Amino acid sequence: MSASNADRVVIAEPLHYSPAARALLASIGPIVEGPFDRAALIEAVARARVLVVRLSHQIDDAVLAAAPGLEYLGSPTTGTDHIDLVAAEARGVRVVTLRGEADLLSTIRATPEHTWALLLALARKLPAAAAASLTGPWDRDAFRGTELAGKRLGIFGLGRVGRIVAAYGTAFQMPVCAYDTAPKSAPGVTMLGSLPELLVRSDVLLVEVSLDDSTRGAIGARELSLLPEGSLLVNTARGAIVEEVALVDALRTGHLAGAAVDVLEGERSPEAQQRSPLLEYARAHPDRAIVTPHIAGATWESMRRTEVFLAERLLELVTADS
Repeated sequence: MSASNADRVVIAEPLHYSPAARALLASIGPIVEGPFDRAALIEAVARARVLVVRLSHQIDDAVLAAAPGLEYLGSPTTGTDHIDLVAAEARGVRVVTLRGEADLLSTIRATPEHTWALLLALARKLPAAAAASLTGPWDRDAFRGTELAGKRLGIFGLGRVGRIVAAYGTAFQMPVCAYDTAPKSAPGVTMLGSLPELLVRSDVLLVEVSLDDSTRGAIGARELSLLPEGSLLVNTARGAIVEEVALVDALRTGHLAGAAVDVLEGERSPEAQQRSPLLEYARAHPDRAIVTPHIAGATWESMRRTEVFLAERLLELVTADS
């Protein structure tokens, strides 16, 4: 099939997709919608000019090779670990995401709010307590939690999410410090010069840094050992930043009092999910580990705004290039 036959807009994950965004994309070309498994996606993109994805699919060279006429690949995310950027560039596919869209992102609070919800749920053992209240006995002493006020909040990554949760920490009367791989600052935040410096001063550690070669596996057994005894860890960035086996070991030994994550390495693979030691630990210890299925950004408001923004951007680019 020649590239000239590529006229379709493929929406890979259309569940609850914004009608306004869909209408904008329809002005580019005929829309083909999923949901798709991998084989169906590869078949669907054969005539795609534009492909829009969320996070369920790994867009690698095999998918891109099946779409010889693909010009634009859109994802309403800031992270791009689900897209092979090198392969896309080699095939001349323009990748459009939300990274760097500061004005839009400043209005999106879904991920910071979910981060803080995970922290509160972990500190007060809410999932385990709520489940126990439905089956009995009514035992308030079994779920004694810890207060956040006065605890030292450490934030690894002071980007958009990190800056917002820093303000939440201040509101909860927590001293806030942070480390970022790039020089940054925020009101009321003490910036530190290295990750180890941050870890030793964090009763609560929030992982909010972007995933790249410098942060992949940045928190392993050695780093976790630097956290104070009984500390809490929350990760709403990417699973590959925190080594999962090391995290579970720190929970099992009691060095960490709890961990809550919204992300797992290999989370798009059902097989990898089944092998996840953290999921296994959380099933047995819901009072000490919480795992949510990458839903931090999944609110009606945030997804509608980001989908419409991305559709507008794609339409703008297609129109300019036509």
